[in-house]
Amino acid sequence: KAICEELKIQLSPNWPDYVFNSDYKLMSLEELEKSIIKNKHLPNIPSAADITADKGFEVGEMNRKLLEKVEELTLYIIELNKKNIELNKEMTAIKSDLEKLSNK
Repeated sequence: KAICEELKIQLSPNWPDYVFNSDYKLMSLEELEKSIIKNKHLPNIPSAADITADKGFEVGEMNRKLLEKVEELTLYIIELNKKNIELNKEMTAIKSDLEKLSNK
């Protein structure tokens, strides 16, 4: 147990901003779902069994991994929002076409 007002963790320069690089391979949601069903935990995050076997985890490294997941989730949300906007445009066009047909 530790109590403090501030704590600084120094990590290697491999901070997860690489997630936003154009060459970063974000798993499809389908691949992510299959991985979760198969492994029962997020990719690149240690399982409960791994944490138990290692008798804990390194806080700085876990924080880096969690930030990576937050950044990936942000990309998924952006992607889904774009699809949602496109579907709404299509639905509006279909409704407009239906109204025109029903008014004939």
